[in-house]
Amino acid sequence: MKAIGKMLFLALAATAIALPARAADTLMMATTTSTQDTGLLEYLNPIFLKETGIELKWVAVGTGKALEIAKNCDADVLLVHAPASEKAFVEAGHGIDRRQVMYNDFVLVGPKTDPAKVAGKSTAEALKAIYKAAAPFVSRGDQSGTHKAELKLWKASNLTPDKEPFYISAGQGMIATLNMAAEKNGYALTDRGTWIKFSGQRGAANPLKIVVEGDKALYNQYSVITVNPAQCPKTKAALAKKFEDWWVAPATQKRIADFKLEGKQLFFPNAGK
Repeated sequence: MKAIGKMLFLALAATAIALPARAADTLMMATTTSTQDTGLLEYLNPIFLKETGIELKWVAVGTGKALEIAKNCDADVLLVHAPASEKAFVEAGHGIDRRQVMYNDFVLVGPKTDPAKVAGKSTAEALKAIYKAAAPFVSRGDQSGTHKAELKLWKASNLTPDKEPFYISAGQGMIATLNMAAEKNGYALTDRGTWIKFSGQRGAANPLKIVVEGDKALYNQYSVITVNPAQCPKTKAALAKKFEDWWVAPATQKRIADFKLEGKQLFFPNAGK
């Protein structure tokens, strides 16, 4: 009997070894390019998987496109940075449980020679100077959070440059837009995190510099939103809640604050504010 018991134990053990490990729960996120381009997601994702058992997959596009993906029920959760559009998205019933998680700021960059002489001006005065000088300005032109912020800044300056020959619509992500601004000897609006990544890559060969920063108008808020399961029944709402809870948790907020590139902090946590 002991021999039979031992054989049964070994057989069961072999079966357990042969069985595949339970696949991790998978959550689909639509996010903005800056969270990927800066390396933030690559830094946080392994920690998220280890602590929650949830495998996070994502597509990084402009915020406008991310919201459209969510409207089409092709994502479970969002991490984006266009507050006005996000609030409209939630009010229309497409999303629930919008929570702030972090912020940084936008900066206006331009040629080191600063042909429009905008350095030191307010954002509004800088844009007016660029417009008056007809200096090349490269816009993302993709309805991203950065593009939406840029359009808001032009509107606040009482200017509509989109049909002017100096205004160039890239229709691409932030790094590509900055590369185009460098090639065109032009100005551009960028989030600071992606600028740090870009300037680090370019090094001394970077022909651009920050010309305007620190203006309250350049504040850049990031938030998480769960896609509304009432409109998208396949939304993994329970996993999305775990995702949101994890992002606002003190330990994660500290990790966001600790994340640096070129020795500089890229994002500043502000969950619950």
